[in-house]
Amino acid sequence: MTSPTPLTRLAPEERLSGAVIHNGLIYLAGQVADDSSLDAQGQMADILQQVDALLAEAGTDKSRLISVQIFLADMADMDGMNRAWDLWLDPTNKPARATVEAKLADPRWKVELTGIAALP
Repeated sequence: MTSPTPLTRLAPEERLSGAVIHNGLIYLAGQVADDSSLDAQGQMADILQQVDALLAEAGTDKSRLISVQIFLADMADMDGMNRAWDLWLDPTNKPARATVEAKLADPRWKVELTGIAALP
């Protein structure tokens, strides 16, 4: 019997880990802005800084993102969210992406993001 592949959990919180590493992939938990008073562009920029930090802690970066899912509380915020995304995005290494409207757990949140990245 082979031993199970180890899991590495980053940024543990009360109910979740900020990310989990398994089999050469990093799975990001839903990331939300630390400052929920910001508009959608500001919240997205805040979230993307958190993503950068988690990916760096795992030993990778945004160029290795495979897939991203973005949840907007209101699709009217799509332009603002995309402005922050476009400033942050590595234009030569774009991940697959989906964006949907969803009721988020905290009504102050405008954006939530999750994704999967590869380790080098």
